[in-house]
Amino acid sequence: MYQSFAGVYDALMAQVDYAAWAAHYDALMQHCGVKKGAKCVECACGTGSLTLPLKKRGYQMTGVDLSEEMIARAMERARKEGLLIPFIRQDMCLLQLPRKTECILATCDGVNYLTKPEKVQQFFVAAFAALKPGGALIFDVSSAYKLENTLGNNTLTCDEEDFAYIWHNRFDGEKALVHMALSIFHKRPDGAFDRIEETQTQRAHTLEELTLGLHKAGFENVQAFGNMRMTQARQNDERLHICALKPLA
Repeated sequence: MYQSFAGVYDALMAQVDYAAWAAHYDALMQHCGVKKGAKCVECACGTGSLTLPLKKRGYQMTGVDLSEEMIARAMERARKEGLLIPFIRQDMCLLQLPRKTECILATCDGVNYLTKPEKVQQFFVAAFAALKPGGALIFDVSSAYKLENTLGNNTLTCDEEDFAYIWHNRFDGEKALVHMALSIFHKRPDGAFDRIEETQTQRAHTLEELTLGLHKAGFENVQAFGNMRMTQARQNDERLHICALKPLA
């Protein structure tokens, strides 16, 4: 999925306020009892846009992503900022760590890209096994409301001087899937534009499905917060941040 996409991913996500996201994840981690200095693994870390600021906030971060190109870009960014962060190429559904960790994150729609419920469950089980007792799993999803109503069957566009895209969406209500087709235009140093065609699919997981799966995997104290708030998720929230704890015994 990310063969040529990794090179333009940061430009595509330039409008995302990652500092605010990192601050919110910091608050969620502290809410779950994850202290500064704790070892934390971020799944679906991409180019490290959250891994790096969370490292700066005092957590011992490790990044995990399936894309070799994304990992390479994240490593390059960490080097430039003088941050020592291990990055591992690994499928989050098959997560295996050399030692158990205190916190696992799955950020920026990572769970939405698990388009089959059994893959989500596989990730929950793997995360549970990789956590220390009392450890926290914290992740975010674009809500079913957002995928159906905001992305839905709409077309999104962006037209900047050095970067542009046309983003077509098609929502399959029967399978709860949104299929995305992006045509991305990125300006090269010589003034010409590269065109990159990218297709992606996300699943609209309901909060009920996710909560049931977390409990089935063994987690407890499942909480869902909406739209970057530290308050309970509402029906029309476009983004959910979900926390779950591994029992102490």
